[in-house]
Amino acid sequence: MKIKRSRLLTAVAVGALLVSGAALAGENEIVAIYKSGTQQYFIDQGEGFTAAAEELGYTAKIINVELDANLAISAVSDAIASGAKGIAITAPDQALGPAVSRAAADAGVFLIATDDPLVDADGNDVPFAGFDGVAMGNKVGERAADLLVASGWLDGASYGILSVEGQTLSVCVDRTDAARAQVIAAGADHDLIKPVAYTGATDSSLEAAGPVITANPGIDKWVVFACNDEGVLGATNALRNAGFPAEDVIAVGLGAYEACRPWKAGIATGFKAALYISGVDVGDAAARALINSIESGEALPQKSVANTTIVDPDNYTQFMSCS
Repeated sequence: MKIKRSRLLTAVAVGALLVSGAALAGENEIVAIYKSGTQQYFIDQGEGFTAAAEELGYTAKIINVELDANLAISAVSDAIASGAKGIAITAPDQALGPAVSRAAADAGVFLIATDDPLVDADGNDVPFAGFDGVAMGNKVGERAADLLVASGWLDGASYGILSVEGQTLSVCVDRTDAARAQVIAAGADHDLIKPVAYTGATDSSLEAAGPVITANPGIDKWVVFACNDEGVLGATNALRNAGFPAEDVIAVGLGAYEACRPWKAGIATGFKAALYISGVDVGDAAARALINSIESGEALPQKSVANTTIVDPDNYTQFMSCS
C-alpha cells in the first residue's frame, strides 16, 4: 500500500504540474520544433506554421534545437508540460522517434513529424508532413544528368561527381541515392562518384569536400548534388577555394534558397539549377493537420506530401522570392 500510495502521490504531483503548465500556455497553442532552425528553409517553415495557426485561432511557438538530440527531447517535454495541444518536429536524430512519440501519446498530444520521417517504438510510422525523398532526388538527378550530357563532359573530359550525403539520415540517403541513380543512367561512370559525408550544414560540407577534391587532382570538372542547398553550397565553395571556375561546375541544389542568391545578384556560380521546396508549405500543412485533429478529435493523416519544382537562373522568380 505504501508503494501504491507513493506512486499515486507522484502522479498527482505530476498532474498538478501539467495543469499549471497548461494554464501558462494559453488555451490553444501548437509547437514546432526544428533541427537547424537558423537555416532559411526552417525559418520559412516556422513562418508558414505560425501563419496557419494564427489564421485558425491558435498561437504557435517555434523552437530551434539545432542538431542537439537532448535539446529536442527537452523541447518536447517542455511543450507537453506547458499544455501544447499539438507538436510538429523535425528531429535532429531519427532515433528519437520512439521516445518523442511515446511522450506525446502518453500526454494525449498530437504529434506530426516534418521533413524527416519518424517511427514509434512498435515500428509504426509517425504521421508525416514534408516531401517524398526519392522523388526529390530523382528530379535533382535528372536535371544534373541533363546538364552533364549537354556539357559534353561525358565525351572524354576529366570529370568527377561530388555526392554530398547525410549518411545517417534516411531522407537524405533517399535523395542522394536517387540522384546518383539518375546520373549513372545518363552515362556517368559510377567510379567517378565521390561521396562526401556531412551533417547537413554548409560548413560541414565545405570542410568535408575539400579533402575529397584535393585527393583527386586529375579531375578538372565537377558535378555536385546533395541532400540540401547547404550541402551544395559548401561543396561549391570548396571547389571555388580550390580554383575551379563556375563554368567547370554543374551543381544542382535542393531547396533553391541558397542557389537563388547568386542568381539574383548576377554572380557567376556553380549552381546551374535547384529543386525548389517551400518550407512555408510544409509548415502550413503541419499546422493545419494538427489543428484539424485537435478540433475534430480524429487521427492525423499519415502523410501530407508537398510539391516540388526545378528552377534555374532564368525562371526561379516565377516560383519563389529570394531573400
